[in-house]
Amino acid sequence: MPRPSGFAYEAHATGTVRITHRDRPATTLQGDRATRFLTEVTTVSDPQLVMARWTGNHKRGNERSARDHPRNRR
Repeated sequence: MPRPSGFAYEAHATGTVRITHRDRPATTLQGDRATRFLTEVTTVSDPQLVMARWTGNHKRGNERSARDHPRNRR
């Protein structure tokens, strides 16, 4: 599975954090969620993976098995 890339975040003085993916808005965090995100993204070794997880834009590992399900075959 390829590693996530293309994510960036901007922390604003108002406490809001905006996460973008390839220069397009992905999500905006405010309050406690923004604080938890900033703590996590600065302490882990792969901030791209953290941003992908917080935006919901990450692979869950079930794509291959879902492809083989009878309803998805054509």
